[in-house]
Amino acid sequence: MILIDNGIGDKQSEKFFGYYYLNGDQTLQKSLHTAGVDFGDITDVVLTHLHFDHCGGSVQWNSGKTHLEPVFKNAVYWSHEDHWQHAVHPNPREKASFISENILPIQDSGQLQFVSSDLTISDNISVIMANGHTEKMMCPKIKYKDKTLVFAADMIPSAAHIPPHYAMGYDIRPLVRMEENERFLNEAIQNNYTLFFEHDLVNECGTVKLENGKFKSDQLFALSDFI
Repeated sequence: MILIDNGIGDKQSEKFFGYYYLNGDQTLQKSLHTAGVDFGDITDVVLTHLHFDHCGGSVQWNSGKTHLEPVFKNAVYWSHEDHWQHAVHPNPREKASFISENILPIQDSGQLQFVSSDLTISDNISVIMANGHTEKMMCPKIKYKDKTLVFAADMIPSAAHIPPHYAMGYDIRPLVRMEENERFLNEAIQNNYTLFFEHDLVNECGTVKLENGKFKSDQLFALSDFI
């Protein structure tokens, strides 16, 4: 069972969580149980990038709160080697987003593995690389039956971010992001990709169209409709 990203986690302090608005009362464990999956069922965790809101659920305190350990005991954790180095030696702008306790215990456990040069995770999952949001972010491209789903991560975090010039303040290279997104959106239209929006509270998935020279959302729907 493959899991892509795992949210903010629950091990940080009350003060830390006080800085952020967490929507609803769902947890990673509740969400997986709803799908009939336990932590021990996860064999692979694909981390699109190591910003805390995408990988914080990778690691937890042990029962005695004496040390940190991976949540998914039976899983390989996948990252890109260049991004890993970027995260463990962060630049001043991104330093607050790369929290060492989310990252280093994965390596210490021996469960960390880097994506190879062919950028494949499994027979039906490869990754699209993006450098505008952060260095070497991986966006999984999933072949499902005769369709393709792209987990857009923070390349296109919501349906509202489909226009390439709608960059985020968190992006380290906004102009690179715009160029990357335009290339990707053309590819998505040509190949009829479905996009999964990781940060969209309303729209889980959608397709894209080019209308009067502008990229726009086409159809928006739930992931269950794609499956």
